[in-house]
Amino acid sequence: MRILLVAGEASGDVHGADLVSALKAQQPQLDIFGVGGPALRAAGMQTLVDSAAIAGMGLFEAADKLTALWRTYRELTQILHTHPPDLLVLIDFPEFNLRLAKVAKRVKVPVFYYISPQVWAWRRRRVYTIAKWVDLLAAVFPFEPDFYTAHGCSVEFVGHPLVGRVRPTRSRADTLRRYHLDPARKTIVLLPGSRTQEVRYLLPPLLHAATTLGETYQFILAVASTLDLDQIETMVCSHSAAIRVVQGDTYNVAHAADLALVASGTATLEMALLERPMVIVYRMASVTYALARLFVRVPFIGMPNLIAGRQVVPELIQSAVRPERIAAEAQRLLTDAQAYSVAQEGLREVRTKLGEPGTAQRTADLIFNLLVTH
Repeated sequence: MRILLVAGEASGDVHGADLVSALKAQQPQLDIFGVGGPALRAAGMQTLVDSAAIAGMGLFEAADKLTALWRTYRELTQILHTHPPDLLVLIDFPEFNLRLAKVAKRVKVPVFYYISPQVWAWRRRRVYTIAKWVDLLAAVFPFEPDFYTAHGCSVEFVGHPLVGRVRPTRSRADTLRRYHLDPARKTIVLLPGSRTQEVRYLLPPLLHAATTLGETYQFILAVASTLDLDQIETMVCSHSAAIRVVQGDTYNVAHAADLALVASGTATLEMALLERPMVIVYRMASVTYALARLFVRVPFIGMPNLIAGRQVVPELIQSAVRPERIAAEAQRLLTDAQAYSVAQEGLREVRTKLGEPGTAQRTADLIFNLLVTH
C-alpha cells in the first residue's frame, strides 16, 4: 500500500515520524512518501519535498515561500491524479493541506487528518470544508471532538503526541551541575520560539527582562534545533545579563528550571507536561496581528490556558511584550509561593486532560482501519 503524507512544519515532522514508525512496525512494506523533514526521513519516509522549503509564519512572513508552496502543490496534485495513493495523511498545515484534501477526494483517495486544524480558534467556517473533504480526523486536544462532531465531522480523540515524548532524561541536580548553575539560586529558562521570525520579535525583550530581573536569578536559553546557534549566541552576547545558551537539551533544562519565559506555541504544552510554571509571550508583524484579531475567536493564546478553560499562567501579547511586564510577571510567580503552587496545580490538570502516552499507535490503528474500510 502507498500513503502520501504531508507535514509542512517542524512539529509535524516530529509527530509524523512517530506515526510512520508505528505504521511500519505493523506493516514494514508500506510505501510512505511526501512532504517532511529529517525526522520523517529517519523514520523511513521518502521525502519528495523538505518541509523547511515551504514552512512559514504568518501571512506576510511566508511570502517568500509562495513559489515553493505552489511548486509543491502542483507536484502532489499531479501524483494524486496520475498515480493515486491508497491514503492521503495530512498533519496540521491547514492552508495547504485542506486544498490538497479537496483534490484527493475528487479522485477518490480517502483523507486522514492528524493534528487537526485549529478551526475552533479562527476561520471557523473551514470546519465545513473539513466535514466535506476529510474522511477522519485524529484530534489531539480534549475539547476538539465535541466541536468537530457538532459540525458534521468524523473525529476520534487520540491524545496529544507530546505526552509520550516530553520527559527529562536526567535529574535536576545533574542538569544544574552540567551547566555550572547554582542549585541555591532560582533558574529561569528562556524559550524564544523555533522560527527565526519569532526569535527576532521575542528574544530581545526576553533578554532585557533577564537584565531587569538581575543577578538574583540565573538564566539559561534553550535554542530550538531549527535555529542557528551561533546567531543566537551573538544576540545574547550583546546583553549584560549572564545567560547560558544550550541546544538540544530543552526538556532537561526546563525540568531543572523554576520558571519558563516561553513563546506561545508547542513549547507551552511542553512546559505544561513538565509542570513548569511559565510566562507566555507572543509578538508578530503588526499587520499580521491586526488581521488575526479579525478572525481569532478564543479567549487565550496559550494552549495550557485554552485546555484548562481559564488563565492558569500569564500571557503577554504584542505591545504587552515589554521587558518590565515580563519581569514583573516572572517576579510575581517566583516570589509568591501560593501563586506558583496554583499555576503548577493548573498545569497538572492540563497534563491529565491531554491523555495517555501511545498517541502514535492509536493513530496508526485508525489509519489501518480506514484503509480496510475504503
